[in-house]
Amino acid sequence: MLKYSSLITATLLLSAQEAVAQDSTAETTKRLDKIVVEADGETTGPGADRAARSAGDRETIVADQSTVGSKTGTPILDVPASVSVVTEKEMKQRGVENLDEALAYTSGVVSDLYGSDNRYDHYLIRGFYQTGLGSYRDALPMRIPGFIASRIEPYGLERVEILKGSTSSLFGLNSPGGLVNAVSKKPLDFTFGEVYSTVGDEHVEFGTDFGGAVDSQDKFFYRLTMKGQNSRDGTDFSNDDRVYFAPSLTWRPTDATELTLLTDYNKRNGNPGSGIPYGSSIDPDTFLGEPDFDNMDTEEWNAGYQLRHSFGNGLQFRQNLRFTDLSLTYETVYGASADATASRYSYAVKGGTQRFAIDNQLQFDTRISVVDSRTLAGVDYYYEEVDEKRAFGSATGIDINNPVYCGRACITQPPAYEWLTDRAAFGAYLQEEMTFYDRVILTLGGRYDHVDTDSEYPGFGLSYSSSDNSLTGRAGLTVKVRDDLSVYANYSESFEPVSAETALQTSPKPKEGTQYEIGVKYSPDFVDNALFTVALFDLTQTNVPYNTSPTVQEQIGEVNVTGVELEGKMALTDRLDAIASYSYWDPSIEEDGTDGNAGNRPQLVPNHIAAAWLNYTIPGQGAFGDLSIGGGMRYIGDSFADNANTIKLDARTVMDAAVSYQFIENATLQLNASNIFDERSITQVDTFANTAYYSDGRTVRLTLRYTW
Repeated sequence: MLKYSSLITATLLLSAQEAVAQDSTAETTKRLDKIVVEADGETTGPGADRAARSAGDRETIVADQSTVGSKTGTPILDVPASVSVVTEKEMKQRGVENLDEALAYTSGVVSDLYGSDNRYDHYLIRGFYQTGLGSYRDALPMRIPGFIASRIEPYGLERVEILKGSTSSLFGLNSPGGLVNAVSKKPLDFTFGEVYSTVGDEHVEFGTDFGGAVDSQDKFFYRLTMKGQNSRDGTDFSNDDRVYFAPSLTWRPTDATELTLLTDYNKRNGNPGSGIPYGSSIDPDTFLGEPDFDNMDTEEWNAGYQLRHSFGNGLQFRQNLRFTDLSLTYETVYGASADATASRYSYAVKGGTQRFAIDNQLQFDTRISVVDSRTLAGVDYYYEEVDEKRAFGSATGIDINNPVYCGRACITQPPAYEWLTDRAAFGAYLQEEMTFYDRVILTLGGRYDHVDTDSEYPGFGLSYSSSDNSLTGRAGLTVKVRDDLSVYANYSESFEPVSAETALQTSPKPKEGTQYEIGVKYSPDFVDNALFTVALFDLTQTNVPYNTSPTVQEQIGEVNVTGVELEGKMALTDRLDAIASYSYWDPSIEEDGTDGNAGNRPQLVPNHIAAAWLNYTIPGQGAFGDLSIGGGMRYIGDSFADNANTIKLDARTVMDAAVSYQFIENATLQLNASNIFDERSITQVDTFANTAYYSDGRTVRLTLRYTW
């Protein structure tokens, strides 16, 4: 596959060198990230929309275009699906430190799902857990087949995109809730830079991000993003230490061709989930593991590129490629109880994974009479290979009221057993967007997927293999009532192969999902920059595996979630930004076999979520610089820790705040406080170990930033 990718790339670059650059002038618009389209349907160049979007994300919290809505750069107002975007400006304004925080104010999303369990970026979209299969970077998947995964570094991102609902017709295997696409920072066509330092309670970090043109002909552009951090992560003896290094280079030999090389190194020394016995009254920050043993350390290397080439006359080719090498050391002691003599559990995983992903897209835009046609044909391929060595053991008990740690000497670990798996996924997709009279947009899409999975436990002589095929479709209709108002409806499908780790007794079928959705999008002209969306949806997933006895699992489950989402993002003036979101979910286990849970709510899925954020800037005068004051509220309704609905988790409300002062022209001092009233709530209960995990406590951090 690498050989063919290189051959395609070389051929296209050769043709690009012979191409004649076409001059075009982009009309200035109020939206910094809007695609400007010429009469023949071509964009102003393969990098024009991307560069404008990147620059716009630095200046506004409102985006009107996304990568994932249709894979074609169609404006969000025209996409027959719900799409949210968290821009770089919003992340800086709110002082985002992880992906959970980036998603916290987005409608239809519950983030920080497991509270003090910070192993992964945990989130629900429309009531479905999407971390394992719904995590993407630069529109390429970052799937988690076992334990080996790392967390996204937000400082390396220019935006986060959230596509809600079934997405398999474009992206392949996934649950029906949706996906999160983290978009990497890329070189810009102007000189810029910043350096910053952040301090807080046992927290020190520093970083820099700069770039610009390499040569005087403006054919090469570079960017270098770096971050270092030494930090405590909530509980005692926890840490969140990071090293991030991401150089990138763009080559634009002509207006028709752009090649961007993307590389990064991401090392994190973290900690596993930290909880306390459920029902105990001790401080939730009490550490009941073993400081010399507990860790969640990852080291990740990524290298890839994004190629864009316009052949003229509306024909474009795009190719995205990434290779990932990721290693993990995960060790934890958990399950302490009020009985100091009762043993705790220990668990360790060490291993690595290699991933390769490539997506080839051919797009043709044309106009026939009163119809604008945009055709997308694509072929993608994903391969992952995982080698994990796991050991499940025990540790001596501990006094939860006066913990005294015993170190590795008190931990009994049997020889590790090995789990090997590899998965290859091939997909071919076709999408047609037809716009009639510039008002009615019909979107039709279909995709074929073939997935091969092989898994084995060599020490036990056990193995598992499956080969799954699927056809998924999508149909959507958007009506532009006015230039700034659209209504839409869609039907879409999803498919998700069952993990080999479920150990089904018979050959499993892929889980299948369907979604029906209607919505309204409004981007009023009388507001400087704003986007309001309303969506109503009905999602169902079938072939869900459930235990029908302690040792037998069958695919007889069905889960349904219906709901409504409202979201508004407004840059009301150049001084006032506002975000508001609300979601109502009605989730139900429709079928689950003999467990008696039919009619219950799926675990951890609330009925209500809401958030609001307001940021106002008082312009400086004379010796005083700009002063910005921001505040926000996040609400997650009550839920249940189990499908049996026996353990109820209370609703929780969290308040955030930010104050920023520009004391000289290019220097800013910013104070961010998260959970300012230090409200602590149980977010999850591990019924196996009777352990409660709490929401994060208050954090206060001060950032000094200098830009140029």
